[in-house]
Amino acid sequence: MGVRRPRPSRILFGLALFLPLTAAASDGKVGADCKAKGHALWGRVQVVDHFADLDVKVVQHFADLKVRWVEHFADGCGRWQRVEHFPDLKIRFVDHFADVEIQLVDHFEGLP
Repeated sequence: MGVRRPRPSRILFGLALFLPLTAAASDGKVGADCKAKGHALWGRVQVVDHFADLDVKVVQHFADLKVRWVEHFADGCGRWQRVEHFPDLKIRFVDHFADVEIQLVDHFEGLP
């Protein structure tokens, strides 16, 4: 009696089911480096209606990022300074199909 090995077709079938799920789970979320879609989520932020870098939805619970609006020193993850000119990031507030969901906080900004 030999050891029974799984068929290569079953392994490929399992991978074909698993890989799209992992890609969908990580798509558009905030990484450990505090970036989403290649954009750093700190610094000078301009709110626009068109041509935004990221679409953002404000939620009360289960956010991807906790954000605090600051007047100066927006140099940490989740610290945003609202500007009208020369932004590091342009965002658009949406109700559906957001790239990132944020929670506005007064303290303890950053990754949840």
